[in-house]
Amino acid sequence: MSQKKIQRALISVSNKQGIVEFATSLHALGIAIISTGGTCQLLEEANIPVIEVSTVTGFPEMMDGRLKTLHPKIHGGILGRRLLDADVMRQHDIEWIDLVVVNLYPFAEVIQNQQATLSDAIENIDIGGPAMIRSAAKNMADVAVIVDPADYEQIIDKLVQNKGMLELADRRSLAIKAFECTANYDALIFNYLHQTLDATSSIFPPQMHLVLHKSIDLRYGENPTQAASAYQFAGAPQGLFSAQQHQGKSLSYNNLLDANAAIACVREFDQPTCVIVKHANPCGVASDHMIIDAFKRAQAADFASSFGGIIALNRSCDANTAMEITASFFEVIIAPSYSEKALLILNKKPNLRVLTLPEPQMLPEFQYQGIEGGMLIQQMEHQTAEFNSYEIVTQQKISDVLIQQLSFAWRIVKHVKSNAILIAKDFQTIGIGAGQVSRIDAVNIALNKAGDHLGQSVLASDAFFPFRDSIDRIADSGVVAVIQPGGSIRDQEVIDACNEYGIAMMFTGRRCFKH
Repeated sequence: MSQKKIQRALISVSNKQGIVEFATSLHALGIAIISTGGTCQLLEEANIPVIEVSTVTGFPEMMDGRLKTLHPKIHGGILGRRLLDADVMRQHDIEWIDLVVVNLYPFAEVIQNQQATLSDAIENIDIGGPAMIRSAAKNMADVAVIVDPADYEQIIDKLVQNKGMLELADRRSLAIKAFECTANYDALIFNYLHQTLDATSSIFPPQMHLVLHKSIDLRYGENPTQAASAYQFAGAPQGLFSAQQHQGKSLSYNNLLDANAAIACVREFDQPTCVIVKHANPCGVASDHMIIDAFKRAQAADFASSFGGIIALNRSCDANTAMEITASFFEVIIAPSYSEKALLILNKKPNLRVLTLPEPQMLPEFQYQGIEGGMLIQQMEHQTAEFNSYEIVTQQKISDVLIQQLSFAWRIVKHVKSNAILIAKDFQTIGIGAGQVSRIDAVNIALNKAGDHLGQSVLASDAFFPFRDSIDRIADSGVVAVIQPGGSIRDQEVIDACNEYGIAMMFTGRRCFKH
């Protein structure tokens, strides 16, 4: 028989959203309710008849609530098989439990609080809850289990329609969700304890447990023929998933990739800065005293490429900046805040996606990249160019002002697909060569983009120059200083070329490839 009558329910929830209404409906259906601790007290205050777990077990709750439900009278009632264990149940005076309603201590929420201690985290590791959930899910043939308050309404509707009965298909569906819940919960605990306590081991454990929750089904992926969804990590900084969208269509797969690239780049800067991204590469970046001027100069850096791009600002978007933005076509704008008037102006472009994204309290630790059959995981490259270990390797020295220009260029070239060459002037990019298979090609593209604006400019390279040909190419171009990691067997050849042309060169000792 696929239908099972629900006669007795056990309720023990940390998240009490909707539980009083749900329990009221269970009582109206004639279902007896057992409950624990704070949940029991809440139901009693709502005048819902309830039996306390300690009455069933014959033992009080103890150890500050650590021990409540780990007892044969509870787990026997949940795990008992209706056709096989009836004699055992009678022999030990154990009553059936047909419905288990449990959600777990808020471990994920606790560890997201930067003020939480290890002791706080450990006390929020639920023991009895997962045990009851797993017991009920294992016995899905006879028992239903609910772990998500969002399921209360539909389960009550089905119980009302079926006169207190649930179909086997419903119990199986709930069991799958229950095992998903406990698996994710254990993964979060493992990841937290590994990072917090296992300081002697590698940051990459033998097994990596990733807990992801579906955020939204996307219209399609990179192309309309590809299905796609967006998932967010549990218990980690949420990034774009925490953004407030004020208007426009839902973000697409490509929008999310480009927006992520834009916010990563703009976070490099403290002064007012605008980053415009196209196809995951910055196409225009500028810093200035006012955010409106930063936007104007970022757009002017490569006006053609900025069309249809993604804008990221690190200052509030005011009305004047909004007016400038609406004069052209962009897909997305991201800012930490907007004035009321700015939102009204931007609303005149209904297809423009407008996002508020506050500064994050913490940044993600790892970066993930899928490959066939698995995944690559690496530490995130958050470090900005502080230049506390740079080396000037040429005879031509570099002024403090020029160092600031080189710092600006270096902070951006890290976010350009390799091979990457970036030319900047007066805190504005003027030429970017991205994603080329040879460095000299990237140099040529950057020079062509810069056009006639090269005088007193600086050039950044994401990796060393393998030959002097790139330096020969920029000779007499107007580039006066170069920043690069160094590390080539031909470094001296490249340095000699710079000395020949009177170009200053700085080594950072740190490569910043972005594939």
